[in-house]
Amino acid sequence: MNRKINKVAVIGSGIMGSGIACHFANVGVEVLLLDIVPRELNEKEKNKGLTLDNPIVRNRIVNDSLQSAIKSSPSPIYDKSFVNRITTGNLEDDIAKVKDVDWIIEVVIERLDIKKQVFENLEKHRTPGTLITTNTSGIPIKFMNEGRSEDFQQHFCGTHFFNPARYLQLFEIIPGPNTKPEVIDFLKEYGEKHLGKKSVIAKDTPAFIGNRVGIFSIMSLFHTVKKMGLSVEEVDKLTGPVIGRQKSATFRTVDVVGLDTLVHVANGLYENVPKDERHELFKIPDYIQKMMDNKWLGSKTGQGFYKKVKDKEGNSNILSLDLETLEYKKQGKTNFPTLELTKTIDNVADRFEVLINGKDKAGEFYRKSFAALFAYASHRIPEIADDLYKIDDAMRAGFGWEHGPFQIWDAVGIKKGIELVEQENLAVAEWVNEMINAGQESFYSIKDGNKYYYNQQSKKHEIIPGQDAFIILDNIRKSNEVFSNSGVNVQDLGDGILNVEFTSKMNSIGGDVLGGLNKAIDLAEKEYQGLVVSNNGKNFSVGANIGMIFMLAVEQEYDELNMAIKYFQDTMMRMRYSSIPTVACPHNMTLGGGCELSLHADKVVAHAESYIGLVEFGVGVIPGGGGSKEMTLRASDTYEKDDVQLNRLRENFLAIGMAKVSTSAYEAYHTNILQKGKDIVVINKERQLTIAQKHAQLMAENGYTKPQQRQDIKVLGQQALGAFYVGTDQMYAGKYISEHDKKIANKLAYVMAGGDISMPNTLVSEQYLLDLEREAFLSLTGERKTLERLQHMLKKGKPLRN
Repeated sequence: MNRKINKVAVIGSGIMGSGIACHFANVGVEVLLLDIVPRELNEKEKNKGLTLDNPIVRNRIVNDSLQSAIKSSPSPIYDKSFVNRITTGNLEDDIAKVKDVDWIIEVVIERLDIKKQVFENLEKHRTPGTLITTNTSGIPIKFMNEGRSEDFQQHFCGTHFFNPARYLQLFEIIPGPNTKPEVIDFLKEYGEKHLGKKSVIAKDTPAFIGNRVGIFSIMSLFHTVKKMGLSVEEVDKLTGPVIGRQKSATFRTVDVVGLDTLVHVANGLYENVPKDERHELFKIPDYIQKMMDNKWLGSKTGQGFYKKVKDKEGNSNILSLDLETLEYKKQGKTNFPTLELTKTIDNVADRFEVLINGKDKAGEFYRKSFAALFAYASHRIPEIADDLYKIDDAMRAGFGWEHGPFQIWDAVGIKKGIELVEQENLAVAEWVNEMINAGQESFYSIKDGNKYYYNQQSKKHEIIPGQDAFIILDNIRKSNEVFSNSGVNVQDLGDGILNVEFTSKMNSIGGDVLGGLNKAIDLAEKEYQGLVVSNNGKNFSVGANIGMIFMLAVEQEYDELNMAIKYFQDTMMRMRYSSIPTVACPHNMTLGGGCELSLHADKVVAHAESYIGLVEFGVGVIPGGGGSKEMTLRASDTYEKDDVQLNRLRENFLAIGMAKVSTSAYEAYHTNILQKGKDIVVINKERQLTIAQKHAQLMAENGYTKPQQRQDIKVLGQQALGAFYVGTDQMYAGKYISEHDKKIANKLAYVMAGGDISMPNTLVSEQYLLDLEREAFLSLTGERKTLERLQHMLKKGKPLRN
C-alpha cells in the first residue's frame, strides 16, 4: 500500500500533544488537535456571560494549551505561519472528523483506563486502515488494544516522541502483539524521512529503551553523588559538555523537565521491573523524596536543584541546593584537575580515557558512573532491544548524548570497561565476556565505508542496516580523503562531488579553513564536478577566527589585516564565481563568516534547525566577508517601485544592525538569508549531505556555467544614507544604543547606501561594495571599544556572535 500522510489527528493537547501537533505542522501536515470539553466555567467566562454550550468555552482547553505551547521557549514551531495548519476542536463535537485523517495519535494522560476509553470512542469513527498509535511513555501496548477490532489492532502500536518533539530526535516505535509488519516499516521510514527523527524499534518493555537506560543513569547518579559528597554544581560540571552532554547537564535538566516527571517514571520502573538486577536503584532517595514533599520540582515551581533569587540591590543570583542540609546556598567554584587535562582535547571520544584515569574525585566519579552504565546497558540486551546500536541511538537521540553507552565503552576499551565494572563489584552480561573470549575487541567497526556492530546473537560484526540511504562522513572520512590541513578535511563523496569539512575549533573560519576551501575549489574545477561544504560538528560554523583579528588589530598590522579580510572576501566570491556548482549545508549555529559562506554558495541545503545570522555587530564591526555587500545586493534585486526601495534596504540593514539570528531555517527566509526558489530546507540531519550532493550533481549535469560578477547593483546613495543617519541619531538620543553602536551602524549605512552618492539608483559592482565593506571593517577594528569587545569574547571563549 502506497500510504500517504496528509492529515493527522492528535488526541490530547497537553505539553506533549501540542508539541507533536506543532511538529507535524512544521513538516507541512494538516493537523486536527482535540481535547476534552470543560465541565465548568472559569472566572473570565463567567464575567463575559458565556455558558458551557458556547463554542469558545467548549474549545477552551485545547486552544489555551496550543497557545501556551506556541508562546513557550524554545518554540515548538519553525515559523509562526505554520500554526495555521492546525485546527482545534473537542472530543464531543469534533471526534467524528477523525474519519478523514490518515493517522490518529493518542497523547492523553498516562492512565490505562482513560486511554482504553479514548480508543473505544475513536474506533466508532475511525476509518478502517487508518494508523492509530499511542504516545505512552511506558504503559504496555498489549494492554491498550485489548477489546479492539482486528483492523484496529493490526494498525495500532506505540509511537513515543520525546519532549520537546521538535528538538529531541528519538522516535521509539513499539509494535503491539498484532501490529502488521508493514505498519512498523512505514512508521520507521516516515519518522526518519518526514519527521527528521531517529526511528528506533523498541520492545514492549517498561519505559522502552530511552527512558529505561536514561532514568537508570540519572537514578544511579542520584545515589552516587550523595555517597561521594559532590555538590549540585560539581555534578553539572562533570556531566555536561565535557562528556558530550547538554550544557544543562543533569540537575539543571531535571529542573527544566520537572522532578515529578522523572520520579513518576522511576516509580513506574521500580514497580514494573522487579527482576531488574539494579531494581533497588530505582527507589527514590530520601533527599529526592523530601524535594517532592516540598514541591521543589524545578522551573515549574520556582525552585528545584537551583533557585533564582534577588539580592537587596535587585540583582538576580542563582543558588544551588545543598544535598546534605537541603538548604540553598551560593554556588561554589568547581575545580577538578582531571577536567583541566581535557581542555586541549577537542574530540569528546578521546577525553573518556583521560577522565577515567583521573586521580581526583572527578576521576572516581567517572569510574563509578561509567561502570554502572556499562554493566546495566549490557544486561538490557536482548531484554529491551536485540541490537546494541539501538540503545546507543536511543540515548543519543532522546537524551542528547553525543555518545551512547557502547560507544563510550569502545572509547575506553572493552577490557578496561570490564575492569571498571568489576572494581565496583558489578558484572557485565555474559555475552560481553563471550565476545572478548572470541577475540572481538570492539562493539563497532568501520569497513569499506560502512559501520558494523557486534551482534550478540550471531556472535559476529554485522552491518548496521539503513546506511545505504545516506552518506555518513564518519564512515568515509579516512578512506575517501583527497586533501587535509589543520582546518579542513576534503572527501570524495562520489559521483564527481567533493565535500569540505571544517575541523577547526568550533568550526571557526581562519586562514587554514580559507586555504582549504580554495584548495578544494581548485581540485573540484580540475578533476570533479561540484563542491559541498558540510560537517558533523555541533555547529556549522560560529564565524571568523576573532583571535587572529584581535592580534592583528592590537599590533596595528593593518596591511596584514586588510590582506586577511580581502582573502576572506575573495574566497567567498570564489564560492559564488567558480566553474563548478557549490552547495552549503548549514546546521545549528551558522553565524558571521559561516553565514557569509552560505550567502555566497550557489545553493543552500539547510537543516531545519539552523540558527543563521550576521552577528558581527556584537564585537563592534560589520560583516566583512561579503555579508554587507550581499545583503545590499539582495535588497537591490527586490527593488520594483521607488517608494519601497528604501524599505527593502532598511529590512536588510536592520537584520545586520540588530544581529538577527533565525530560530529555524524557515525563519531565515524572512531575514533574506535564505532565498525561496533557490535554497531548500531538510528535516533529517543525517540525510542533509546526501541531498546536497544530489543537488550539486544535478546542477553539474544540467550544464553549470561559471556566473559573471555583478555590475548592476542599484544603490540609493544619499537618499538611504540620510534616512539611516537620522535613525541612528534618534536611537542614540533615546539611549537605545551607545555612541559606539551608532558609529558601527553609520559605517554599515555608508556601505549599504553605496557611499555618499548623490544620484539614487546608481549601478555599482560587487567589488565596489566589497571595497567599501573592507574599508569600514578595518576602520572599526582600530576603535578601542571594538578591541575591548574582541578581548572580552576571547576571554570568555565565545564565538563571533552577539
